Amino acid sequence: MSQQKFKNTVSLITGASKGIGLAAAHLIHANGGHVIGLAREKPADFPGDFMCVDLIDESDTAQILERITQQYEIDHLVNNAGKTTSSLLEQTSSKEFNDIIQINMRAPMQILQACLPAMTRKGYGRVVNISSRAALGMIKRTAYAGAKSGIVGMTKTWALELGPRGITVNAIAPGPIATELYKKNNPMTPDQDQKVIARIPVRRIGTPEDVANAIEFFLSPASGFITGQVLYTCGGLSVGAASS
Repeated sequence: MSQQKFKNTVSLITGASKGIGLAAAHLIHANGGHVIGLAREKPADFPGDFMCVDLIDESDTAQILERITQQYEIDHLVNNAGKTTSSLLEQTSSKEFNDIIQINMRAPMQILQACLPAMTRKGYGRVVNISSRAALGMIKRTAYAGAKSGIVGMTKTWALELGPRGITVNAIAPGPIATELYKKNNPMTPDQDQKVIARIPVRRIGTPEDVANAIEFFLSPASGFITGQVLYTCGGLSVGAASS
């Protein structure tokens, strides 16, 4: 494919300071697209414009979105920002639940609402929501699994509502990906790490670039007949654990 497939497009990526979001930003930039990143802290090597914001704060998010939409017409939205914890059901507090819902569900809705007028005028848009394999169920992830299941339902609803406008909406559900967030929430010894790898059918932990490639696929102009779908980027774990 041409390295300019995203020429003359503007992509807005949340959670763009590291991991999956930063990898996606670099890939889109390499394909000729202009990238705008949102996160709490700006990385040193971001390949585009960057604005700092805490997406849990609805008011601050609204102010940033007003600035962005006055300056740009967004073609692509990647709702990647997320928050998770590691709590059993009895340990899950209302604050933890509310914070996770705010960043994993309310923020994607709020940001898409702000981008819709430009996409509607153009009759074109690509939206990718990052869910998680945890949506299928995972111990110590009550709030997170609930939110990531919720973004799947929202993805399918938005696909139905926005398809007539030329806007596709899809979700990606990563499995174990070697990001800072994954390592923080899954502290393991080298032996434990090898046991996890042995369960993955492709026999390795995923990389941010693996997910960025899936994002690129959904954002492509050639993917206009695909909407409302969930792509598990998980090395096969959503199908089942590997045989020994």
